[in-house]
Amino acid sequence: MNKTFPTVPTEQPLRIAFFGTPDFAAICLQKLHTSRNEIVAVITAPDKKSGRGQRMQHSPVKSAASQLNLPVLQPQNLKDPSFAAIFKELDCDLAIVVAFRMLPKAIWSAPRFGSINLHASLLPQLRGAAPIQWAIRHKLLETGVTTFSLQHAIDTGDILLQESVAIEPTETAGTLHDKLLQTGSTLIIETIEKLTQGNLRPVAQADLLLSRPLLEAPKLNRENCLIKWSQSTDNVFHMIRSLNPYPKSWCTTPSGDLKVISAQPTELDIKLQEAGTAIIHRNRLFIACSDGWIELLKIVPNGKKPMEARAWINGLQPSQRQSLGIWN
Repeated sequence: MNKTFPTVPTEQPLRIAFFGTPDFAAICLQKLHTSRNEIVAVITAPDKKSGRGQRMQHSPVKSAASQLNLPVLQPQNLKDPSFAAIFKELDCDLAIVVAFRMLPKAIWSAPRFGSINLHASLLPQLRGAAPIQWAIRHKLLETGVTTFSLQHAIDTGDILLQESVAIEPTETAGTLHDKLLQTGSTLIIETIEKLTQGNLRPVAQADLLLSRPLLEAPKLNRENCLIKWSQSTDNVFHMIRSLNPYPKSWCTTPSGDLKVISAQPTELDIKLQEAGTAIIHRNRLFIACSDGWIELLKIVPNGKKPMEARAWINGLQPSQRQSLGIWN
């Protein structure tokens, strides 16, 4: 059940709890800290071991909170009654959630005005864990950011505010992420300001009229990041850009798995061969798709660091250059 927002201005600054983990959330936290409201707690993921030395690493949000001298909570289990009790004692007016785990009802419903989530799409389009990557993969011309009230079903709460962002023809997930971050961090502040002014008017997602079917943005995994060269060059191009810089698309080769960071469709005056056929032409690396060739520009060969395709070619033996085989 959604909380009721004020219909008249509120005099006192809001007591806000912030939930988030990655860089995207950290930037939003820093911007929120510049507002007149009080951040009473920052909740982020527990520290974990990472890297070759397995040293304990903390999240970007924890780093940002520490720099801002904000209190940090790192619950192992959000459903633990002890955490719910601690959170209730914070006496929050509002919780802001950016790129965090699913919250149990006891948490998201506890603040006076409930919890507001920032999502990197124009809801109800692209509900799910990877809206930035799937916006490019679905070949959308625009996407955006949405603030909405949390409820039990993921990404289905009432929409508060939205802002559109254009997707450029050569956009990558990285460049789109940065654009959405700037727009989204501003939208959070605007949403809170409208709430305190008594001007926030929620709209149920079911009441929105859509011009196209709903598109989903499921979690990325090894299977849906696998390049299928039997598709068109346009589809492959969009897929590679959508997964750059993370988690990167990949394929199999006779010498092991290979990740692709960047590529481009190209006109090649060579007869099209079976989809997945890899060739070297004028010291450049090309792969056959269903309707043409695509050139690989930057790759990550199995067990190696990212490199330009030309550098990879230069490291091959003459016999290897003659037949790269079929890549799947």
